[in-house]
Amino acid sequence: MVTFKYLFQFETGNQEKFWARSESAEPVIGGSVTAYLTFDDAINNTHSGTAIVAKLLPPLPKTNLPLYCVGLNYRSHAKEASINIPVNPPVWTKPAAALSAPNEIIPVSRFCASHLPDWEGELVFITARECRDVSPEEAPSYILGYTVGNDLSCRFFQLPEQSGGQFFYAKAFDKFAPIGPVLASPDTFYETRSTASLVTRINGEVKQNTVIQNDMIFTPEHVLSWMSQSTTIPAYTVVMTGTPAGVGIFQKPRQLLKDGDEIEIEISGLGTLKNQVRFEEGQDSIM
Repeated sequence: MVTFKYLFQFETGNQEKFWARSESAEPVIGGSVTAYLTFDDAINNTHSGTAIVAKLLPPLPKTNLPLYCVGLNYRSHAKEASINIPVNPPVWTKPAAALSAPNEIIPVSRFCASHLPDWEGELVFITARECRDVSPEEAPSYILGYTVGNDLSCRFFQLPEQSGGQFFYAKAFDKFAPIGPVLASPDTFYETRSTASLVTRINGEVKQNTVIQNDMIFTPEHVLSWMSQSTTIPAYTVVMTGTPAGVGIFQKPRQLLKDGDEIEIEISGLGTLKNQVRFEEGQDSIM
């Protein structure tokens, strides 16, 4: 297998879908690239042509799988939420319909807009092959690469008095999992992993800013090992590894998402995931 630095998936103006290899974590819309029809072609650098990038897509070989998510995986976030750090990482899933693309406008229904919509910048990894009962030592060989994600959430439904403090319902809404812009190989991300920072900006204002390795509790390898115990994890599964302090619900006063807000999540060596939220049906006050 030929190694890669970055891969991204895109659509042309004719809505044809291709993959591309890149030396940069920031693909250029409108740029002409060497295009591969399939993910395997891009990995192996075979059967290429030329195409113009019109629209970025999630950098995932499969988009019909549930996404796994981890909660309370940053010390700073557990502290701001006043929650004790658990012995094991809390894990839940988002449905495949939650997936959305870089630069995509996220349509937020009136129902979601009215129930404390919030952001969560996250480091994401993608599994390379099917796995089960993986040890932490084996886990690196099951990781295909890394990217950036946003675990959008409606905080109202996480309140203990509303839904028992659960995670799934608050986060499983359509388009509530933007992913991208690129998939970085493990070797590429490891070049910056020890010092990589995660920064979330809302309309240009920094809300989250941490050095991942100094703040994260359970490493990606630990997470993959834990979630695979007695559970078959398909190849190309998305795993969102948690968020640091700075989410809107714990700002003083609360600073939740508003119609038209621009969200940028940047991770060193992985590029910047950009999305806008649009409250197309308006918003009701629940306060």
